[in-house]
Amino acid sequence: MLELIDVESYYGNIRVLKGISLRVPAGAVVTLIGANGADKTAALRAIAGAVKPRSGKILFEGRDITGLPLHVITRMGITMIPEGRAIFRRMSVEENLEMGAYSRRDREIARDIAMIMERFPILKERRAQPAGNLSGGEQQMLAIGRALMARPRLLLLDEPSMGLAPQAVAEVFHIIRELNKQGVTILLVEQNARQALKVSGFGYVMETGRIALSGESAELERDSRVVAAYLGKRA
Repeated sequence: MLELIDVESYYGNIRVLKGISLRVPAGAVVTLIGANGADKTAALRAIAGAVKPRSGKILFEGRDITGLPLHVITRMGITMIPEGRAIFRRMSVEENLEMGAYSRRDREIARDIAMIMERFPILKERRAQPAGNLSGGEQQMLAIGRALMARPRLLLLDEPSMGLAPQAVAEVFHIIRELNKQGVTILLVEQNARQALKVSGFGYVMETGRIALSGESAELERDSRVVAAYLGKRA
């Protein structure tokens, strides 16, 4: 579904992606792990159209989308949930969900909002409340629900467990599994390497803008380098 080929991108004069290549098969969960400063988010931003690569190619379902603007890429079926969730805190829960469908022109938006609220009952319960009043875990559910309103075929998730309590983290990863079972392909950037490798089938390890390792997630969990750097003694 998605392929990056020798992609380089810059923030100003700083090269953040240094020729990365990766693949995300349709129907898969692929994870991108690495320490702070590995520039994992830069990879998602390049895919989503928030940053234009200087070189290389990004292919989505065989089509070259390199450098296309974010709104065009969203309409093609790629949606990104950024780190920190980026919800509209003063808007209601329901208004946030409506914003997820801003690029749609069909008549099924209300039906999809109802489906999201059935999937996440807490959002239905608090549909009229300001989104800023939700807990961190509830805000992450809202961010996921808002992204689903765009009807993505590929979901880019950036650090979905950041700042959440352990119970909320477990719920978020349960949601990721359920979404994948329902046919959503997922590229997951996550510092919680243990959880990310358990929920994914294939993984890439990034170090300072480069792919350092890749392989089946189960193999990476046993790799001594990954264990030492990201998993600790329990692995």
